[in-house]
Amino acid sequence: MSAVQASLEITTPARDGSNQIHSLPVLVLLPHNRCNCRCVMCDIWRIRQVREITASDLEGHRTSLRTLQVRWVVLSGGEPLMHSDLGALGRFFHEEGIRVTLLTAGLILERYARMVAENVDDVIVSLDGPSEVHDSIRGIPRAFERLARGIEAVRKIRPVMPISARCTIQKGNHLHLQATLQAARRLGLNSISFLAADVNSTAFNRPEGWTSDRQATVALDANEVEELSREIGSLLENYAQAVESGFVVETAEKLRRVEKHFRARLGQLEAAAPLCNAPWVSAVIEADGNVRPCFFHPSLGSIHEGNLHSILNSQQAIGFRASLDIATNPVCRRCTCSLNLNSHDGQP
Repeated sequence: MSAVQASLEITTPARDGSNQIHSLPVLVLLPHNRCNCRCVMCDIWRIRQVREITASDLEGHRTSLRTLQVRWVVLSGGEPLMHSDLGALGRFFHEEGIRVTLLTAGLILERYARMVAENVDDVIVSLDGPSEVHDSIRGIPRAFERLARGIEAVRKIRPVMPISARCTIQKGNHLHLQATLQAARRLGLNSISFLAADVNSTAFNRPEGWTSDRQATVALDANEVEELSREIGSLLENYAQAVESGFVVETAEKLRRVEKHFRARLGQLEAAAPLCNAPWVSAVIEADGNVRPCFFHPSLGSIHEGNLHSILNSQQAIGFRASLDIATNPVCRRCTCSLNLNSHDGQP
């Protein structure tokens, strides 16, 4: 969520202690469950059965969206652009005055450039490194080239369209953070965000989790963590202005948290949860209709069986939030991305 929260400009009420959800500023929607990449850090591309959330599926939830005062919807995935009618979803949310952000790998962004320009407020693209590194991690020939063409196509239609990048740091690109920043600038992007690859959770089509051998193909070993530490240091020194200006979304402290995450996995540090209040200010709706408090915690219900407001304020949901201690929860302590909205001014 790090790239998402960078430009949040909405207000969230303080928690009242009841653990009821009166206001839900951010809603993450996975409109389509499949993906056209073959990324080394994700197994979503292995899904074969197509599932998606349509505008008609959400029609009965308009009242919930209004009651919950949803102000921002993030279309994640899978690859949202594989949806049968993503434009209809964009129009649905805009009718409710809700901002729409698209997260995409960008392989088919050129094909849908006009639809995106007309129905989305801003775009966050996955960028794993300079051209060869990006293509290798995505598992798709010319993936970088296709992404570049997509960005150019959208900007031709809507020159001021905000388009940013998100980079997932892992074994394949931990030496290329500076080159990735340079690539983002060459692509004309507005900013870039970095986060550590998740190898521990059951998210991203890994219901049984990964074996230690599989994790080792993505996570960093002891030598690579030292290399990453030096690379972060060089980025902070050579691109200090990019960090200070916000082109690099993370502060120096947050960039170092990526390093600490990998050190904790190796047992060099104690795992520490990031600051996060996602279960109280956001929710995730998956392509099958399941509603989660975030990507990593269990489902609270399905939008096909109840309305969103009732699901988030069910006895089960309230009990979950009441018992959740972010600092000690084992899932939260291994988390690689978080959302933390200030209860007074809505700023992360």
